[in-house]
Amino acid sequence: MSKSLTDPSPTQTVACCSPLASEPLSADSAERIAPVLKALADPVRLRLLSLVASHADGEACVCDLNDAFDLSQPTISHHLKVLHEVGLLGRSKRGVWVYYRVQPQALADLGALIGGVAR
Repeated sequence: MSKSLTDPSPTQTVACCSPLASEPLSADSAERIAPVLKALADPVRLRLLSLVASHADGEACVCDLNDAFDLSQPTISHHLKVLHEVGLLGRSKRGVWVYYRVQPQALADLGALIGGVAR
């Protein structure tokens, strides 16, 4: 059986975890959630996620994002791929272009995980 069928993705693990302040994360959950947080820890990826989320119709093509960075198109595509692999972005191919959109539930789950902190 493939790993994708037996193990939850990083964003699925985030979805099933209680807020950080309610109970300690297990070592296993922390290991599974870390890739999502690591993906967001990169300034380019954080900006890309924001640009895609705020783009018209909530989706953007690499061609729409190139001008926002002093990076090559393959580098931007790599960063988008990382965000896709951890479940923060969905994608669909149209001709030669790939369009990315934010996965709203993944962001909501991440916000719930972190947002449960008591004041």
